[in-house]
Amino acid sequence: MIEKRILIVTTNEIPGREIVEVLGLVWGSCIKAKHLGKDLIMGIKKLTGGELGFYTEMLEEARKEAIQRMVKHAEELGADAVVNFRFSTSMVTTGAAEIVAYGTAVKLR
Repeated sequence: MIEKRILIVTTNEIPGREIVEVLGLVWGSCIKAKHLGKDLIMGIKKLTGGELGFYTEMLEEARKEAIQRMVKHAEELGADAVVNFRFSTSMVTTGAAEIVAYGTAVKLR
């Protein structure tokens, strides 16, 4: 079985390709919460300075999951690509953030 790959770009157009149909908005979201034990360690790290590695990893995982969910949505619509791709982040409660990956699903020629 050949896996279809969805092209994801932050631009409105794809050089060398023609957008023949706009299928609509696609998105995927993921909410991640801080781990209490690691949050205490990161609190100490904030005092000494430097990168807060656990938070970086947590947000990276959330971005990847949000993109995967957006791609699944685009595949369900039969898209070849997602243009004008963006991320949005918001705090949903203390210690938990939502990452939303979104863009416009399109068919290409």
